[in-house]
Amino acid sequence: MQGMSTKTKIFGILSFLIMLASWYWALSIAPSEEHMGEVYRIIYIHVPSAFNAFLWAYVLCFFSIMVLWKKNSQASLWARASAEIGLMFTVLTLATGSIWGRPTWGVWWVWDARLTTTLILALLFAGYLILYNSLAANAQRAKISAVLGIIIAADVPIIYKSVTWWRTLHQPPSLMRKDGPTMAPEMVTTIVFCLIGLILVASWLLKTRVDNLKLSESLERQSFEQVP
Repeated sequence: MQGMSTKTKIFGILSFLIMLASWYWALSIAPSEEHMGEVYRIIYIHVPSAFNAFLWAYVLCFFSIMVLWKKNSQASLWARASAEIGLMFTVLTLATGSIWGRPTWGVWWVWDARLTTTLILALLFAGYLILYNSLAANAQRAKISAVLGIIIAADVPIIYKSVTWWRTLHQPPSLMRKDGPTMAPEMVTTIVFCLIGLILVASWLLKTRVDNLKLSESLERQSFEQVP
């Protein structure tokens, strides 16, 4: 944390403490599911991770729009950092989903509609980062990457609606429903607690990553200026 402001350090420490406290609550205190037993506890990490993957896809979309509309050069750094965080949470979603699927479905992976569309989201995030890093550092790179950043957000509603559009192994939505959640209130509270913890940590990671990218760009410019 060297070179980091005191406020950022405090925010980071508090965020990680809240996340760890939410995980401890989820894995040790919160109730397990009547039929699935203890393996159901992974939902307290899986669902908040999926929500964050969707959230950061939209954050990436927002900064991508800022790049194209406002022509803000700094927005591309925020977009890149958002894509990195989005990829991290999408991979975590797939990993926890596979761990949950093994005892529930009997397999680590199936080409289920929701699994497949989530995998596509991970590939899109990775593709964005590969594209960004493969192009020369100029305004054109920011614009080209921004277009893909906007397209990525279109996969999120497809993932969410996949369980109702196609036949899948996943159950229908149990949280965001017109008639209210089908889960027990204490389970919903635990998921929300875990979600808040992950969002706080992700926000700290975003700020820290953008600061690192700004420093990297500054050092790169200085190195070019010193070349005779």
